[in-house]
Amino acid sequence: MFPSDILKTAERLVGILRVTGQKISTAESCTGGLIAGAITAIAGASDVFDYGFVTYSNSAKSRTIGVDPDLIRQHGAVAAEVACAMAEGALNAAGSDLSVAVTGIAGPGGGTPEKPVGLVFVGMVSRNGASTVQRFEFGDIGREAVRMATVREALNLLDKAVE
Repeated sequence: MFPSDILKTAERLVGILRVTGQKISTAESCTGGLIAGAITAIAGASDVFDYGFVTYSNSAKSRTIGVDPDLIRQHGAVAAEVACAMAEGALNAAGSDLSVAVTGIAGPGGGTPEKPVGLVFVGMVSRNGASTVQRFEFGDIGREAVRMATVREALNLLDKAVE
């Protein structure tokens, strides 16, 4: 189901988290649970993965993981601020040590000149206070390609955080 490079990164991540005893959570919009799917494709993932939140709608982001609706109104759902708030919300809701969140425009429609198809924000926060948000502009490469590229980048960000 997933390309071998994604599975390799997920396997490495799960292995490191098992050794360190850390738990991870995800909050996903444009990927619809694919990051959680890649992680749980690895045997032993249950030792490190407790929660995956698919918060596709704005109201789900607010109701499920506590993203302030005013933040979404101010910046739009596809924004660095929202990605960070999603990651923080998942971290708190799950009680995990590390959380990653993604929000973006996978296409084929929905883009604007300011926020084109292929724009994705990946946010990561950790219990120790570290946080980062990265912006990616994958371009209009097709819905599934944007989603897989997002999974790849989210796992890479997590992998670097636990090295």
